Amino acid sequence: MTQQPQGNPTTQPTRFRVRQKVTMMVNRYEIHGVGADGTELGLWGFAQQKRMAFKEQVTFYADAGKSQPVFGFKARTRMDLGATYDVTDAAGQPIGQFRKDFGRSLLRSTWHLTMPDGRVALGRERNQNVAIARRVWDLVPIVGEIPVPFLFHFDFALPDGQVVLTSTKRPALRDVYEVDLPLLDGGQPIDWRVGAAMAVALDALQSR
Repeated sequence: MTQQPQGNPTTQPTRFRVRQKVTMMVNRYEIHGVGADGTELGLWGFAQQKRMAFKEQVTFYADAGKSQPVFGFKARTRMDLGATYDVTDAAGQPIGQFRKDFGRSLLRSTWHLTMPDGRVALGRERNQNVAIARRVWDLVPIVGEIPVPFLFHFDFALPDGQVVLTSTKRPALRDVYEVDLPLLDGGQPIDWRVGAAMAVALDALQSR
């Protein structure tokens, strides 16, 4: 089994899988590396949080024992729908940030992702019709209490059109997301830790 990168900036995977598992007490997120053939290469990040806890701060560890932090994200302010979240490395140093565009998200979820080099990518739900259907579903009495059956996907791109991150939700009993980090002009993808933080936030903070 391939060892996970453990925050090594020279190791830049371009594809991984995010798995969410919900139990009565906790939400669990696992990030697995994925090879070209779709085979999982090993656990790269693990986070577990009490279900009723605020999600203003999430720390990912190298394994389920939570002995070694790898990266995390934390809101600058609490209970703010448009809060900025700083992505940090294992030592707590900032390596990127993201925030939800609350105004645009009323009809179509929209995010701003800032990469380590300062460039900002705009991320939106891929399908406008699905975005609207999800909102209508949430407004219907009783039905709105049932988990949304629509699959939602996101694409993040720079102003010049370069795609930096895609997140595709798979049809499964538990939430599973296929995340790709395309190579940019310099031949490297964005920092995988920043991409992973954003991918998890798309699930954890989507209702905000």
